[in-house]
Amino acid sequence: MLLQSEIASILLNGLQQGAIYALLGIGLTIILGTMEFLNLAHGALYLVGAYTGLIVFQETALSNGLLYSLGITTMGFEGGFLAALVIVPAFGFGVGLLMERFVAEPFYDRPETDQLLVTFGLALIVEETIKNVIGGNTFQSIAPSTIFGVNVSQPISLPLVGLFPSWRLIIIGIAFLVIGLTYLAIERTDFGLVVQAGTRDSEMVRLLGIKINRSYSLVFALGAALAAFAGLIGASIQTLSPQIGMDQALIPAFLTIVVGGAGSVRGAIAGGLVLGVIVSAMTQTYSQWAQIVLYLFVALMLIFRPQGLFGTAEVGE
Repeated sequence: MLLQSEIASILLNGLQQGAIYALLGIGLTIILGTMEFLNLAHGALYLVGAYTGLIVFQETALSNGLLYSLGITTMGFEGGFLAALVIVPAFGFGVGLLMERFVAEPFYDRPETDQLLVTFGLALIVEETIKNVIGGNTFQSIAPSTIFGVNVSQPISLPLVGLFPSWRLIIIGIAFLVIGLTYLAIERTDFGLVVQAGTRDSEMVRLLGIKINRSYSLVFALGAALAAFAGLIGASIQTLSPQIGMDQALIPAFLTIVVGGAGSVRGAIAGGLVLGVIVSAMTQTYSQWAQIVLYLFVALMLIFRPQGLFGTAEVGE
């Protein structure tokens, strides 16, 4: 039987992992719902965000790859984590604008298989480019030791939980702040209303005279920025390697919208948190069963509630 302290620890770690899943899920669901575009390069955007954060945050030693073969043994600017918090989502936003213009737009009216192939190919190109240029080594997480002069490297004592890394509490707070702001932007602004309407019936939005195509670039860029930001958050608590885009981002992002419901921002948040807690609980108790239980839960969701927690039956069908 789990102790109260273990349950509290599971919930905290679940919030941490769930926030990453939620950021990925929100970005993917607004792109999929509004644009009906299947973006298998979403994990590559997470990967780009993680490595951009690494480069901005600190100077890192290289031991292989093209840069190393050219005599470049270090990379990075030592700009710190606060600089990365600004630069990474901005860079992801810019990458998203370019992807929408040159990758997504030519395939809007093409079969879904074409969309899958082109975005999956792009994801492989990004992964292999990073692997060959920077190297395939695993880099340590990029958690800072101080912020605004305050030491965040030491654990703090929490009721029930005991000692818990203070940096991870800050990460949870930052992630949920961004999630909250994104939710408000989608729920309370005119742009957000267009996004919501587009996720439900984009053709009807066009018939009402709203030029939804103008919003496509911003929607794609917002989704890309959220994925890149999730990559930065993930890089601050987990190791980095070129494979994380597929393993730690793309698959969890799709599982999140399956659980939460395609086209629902609330569903993406709820789905991410549910999956985060499941992964945390299984990792802390029966780690060898973590992936099995995760996929079993998603399979049961597809059987008994195919529309997800907050999706509509029409979307699920």
